[in-house]
Amino acid sequence: MASETAGSIQDPTPAAPAAGPSLIERRHRVLGHHSPMFFDEPLELVRGRGVWVEDAAGRRYLDAYNNVPHVGHCHPHVVEALVRQAEAININTRYLHEAPVAYAERLVATFAPELSVAMLVCTGTEANELALRMARFVTGGRGLIVTSFSYHGNSLSLAEATTGLSAPEALAPHVRAIDIPDLASWTGEPAALQRLFADRVGAAVDSLVAAGFPPAAILIDPLFSTEGLLEPPADFVAEAVARVRAAGGLYIADEVQSGLGRTGAHMWGHEAWGVTPDIVTMGKSLGNGHPLAAAVTRPEILDRFASRALYFNTYGGNPVSAAVGTAVLEVIAAEGLVEHAAAVGAHVRRELEALRDRHDAVARVRGAGLFFGIELVDAEGRPDAGLTAGLVDAMRREGILISRIGPTGNVLKMRPPMPFGRPEADRLVSTLDHLLGTL
Repeated sequence: MASETAGSIQDPTPAAPAAGPSLIERRHRVLGHHSPMFFDEPLELVRGRGVWVEDAAGRRYLDAYNNVPHVGHCHPHVVEALVRQAEAININTRYLHEAPVAYAERLVATFAPELSVAMLVCTGTEANELALRMARFVTGGRGLIVTSFSYHGNSLSLAEATTGLSAPEALAPHVRAIDIPDLASWTGEPAALQRLFADRVGAAVDSLVAAGFPPAAILIDPLFSTEGLLEPPADFVAEAVARVRAAGGLYIADEVQSGLGRTGAHMWGHEAWGVTPDIVTMGKSLGNGHPLAAAVTRPEILDRFASRALYFNTYGGNPVSAAVGTAVLEVIAAEGLVEHAAAVGAHVRRELEALRDRHDAVARVRGAGLFFGIELVDAEGRPDAGLTAGLVDAMRREGILISRIGPTGNVLKMRPPMPFGRPEADRLVSTLDHLLGTL
């Protein structure tokens, strides 16, 4: 299935003044310098369609990075659903309306039967914050276990647990960050690797209990995306989760990056581990760019939380957001995007493995479905963050958008919208092939 090409789309953005400060200068003046931007020379995008975006000068770029427009930029079915509901009514969720109920029913139907209730919010941060709050209410614990070099949101409690991005908050005393074993150099049995990770989690549990912070939860991204898109063996998290649960804590799976069929093998990334989470959090791609997120859990967890805490979210799951979310799920099913991710992802994987055979700088290929990366090293086999950063900028100059991840910044990150097809994949790989031979 080929992706849509960028059509002629009316740009609703007001034109900038003909003279005076540049847009970046105006941005810094009114929004500050706090928000990081992609690329040394910021890119001003004004239109999008499918897997293509267009800048203010009319140049088109292949989007091989953005997972937020999950079913493609400005998908007509999603846009139509948004407009149709916005023209009718948009109210908060303290009134009855069919749209959020129908959406939640359709969403929870994609999970294991025991995960049958949803709380609809606006952002992934809100979803993770709510999940932590529920876990603490239900377990009575406060301790939180995350992995090293991870990111789960920008609220205070999540910033205090952030290990993957620079933040002014130090790791809070009730948080423990677990180092994932070096998977690339591991030569032992997979079961031993699983036990090693579980032992580290167990030690974190003991440390939290000793400090007076019994564990409320372990919070992980099933694909370990920020950590470098790691590929542990099957059942990697099972014993670790069992250690946390034995101590009274819950397992929260952060599906902001790994969910909605992106891996091609499952609808949700956590399914690969064979352990059903107690709470699953989602954001970003649920609404294809519209502010929609959710926490899905078991009824008894939500009931216990709701019996002790007043919680409502004025616009989480409002009718317009719910209509958009429903449209996204409809497109995934109608266009076979999970199966598409499996087929195209397998093709990309083969082609990237061929790059490794041709270029010494490519040490390893990582990923699943339409989420893939390549680890780059220098002549001595050390992580080459400089080459990686240079490739990101060089690809942008060639009209392709990608990024990079990992503790040492040497893993190229490619996570395109789901309609990304074989022609786009071939263009991506051939451009990488050319640049690896010239940089």
